[in-house]
Amino acid sequence: MQDSEPKLKKVVSGANDLSLGISIVVAILIGIAIGLGLKKLTGATWTLWIGVFIGVGAAFRNIQIAYKKQKASLDELANDPRYKSRRFDYEEDKR
Repeated sequence: MQDSEPKLKKVVSGANDLSLGISIVVAILIGIAIGLGLKKLTGATWTLWIGVFIGVGAAFRNIQIAYKKQKASLDELANDPRYKSRRFDYEEDKR
């Protein structure tokens, strides 16, 4: 049995990459909802800002995860033997 990638993996990956902006907005909105819940629970206004900071932190984490995925994909492409012979070496050009 051959281990092959599912046919829809590229489609799902592409949709995941396109949804980065949406995931940032959703993370911040969820953080605001947490903050509003804390505000309602405790009555302290400053707890709203805790939720906002949680949402912004989650948004930055989503960006970091997307960056790591993209970097891994580009590194894999850079190590592909089909493209190694076409790589331009700046050090050799300077000599």
